[in-house]
Amino acid sequence: MIGDGIHEEVLRALVEQHAVRECLVAKVDGGPTWGLSIRLGGSGARWVPVRSRRERLRTWASLTAVGRFAEGVGLSGFTVEL
Repeated sequence: MIGDGIHEEVLRALVEQHAVRECLVAKVDGGPTWGLSIRLGGSGARWVPVRSRRERLRTWASLTAVGRFAEGVGLSGFTVEL
């Protein structure tokens, strides 16, 4: 689902179809965890967060962990917002 967030399986499919335009990693609510959002093609596209099966937002404890996830789903890179 893309309305409230995107699940890993859908993200993998979008990456395979080269539909992901940008990826952004940022701290979640200024806390210690990181979140990953994507922007699909088209002008004015909004950021869509990656979500977990149970939670509205998937989080990672470190940038290294986000990097491993991104590599695993086929993303070639992302921007980090500090």
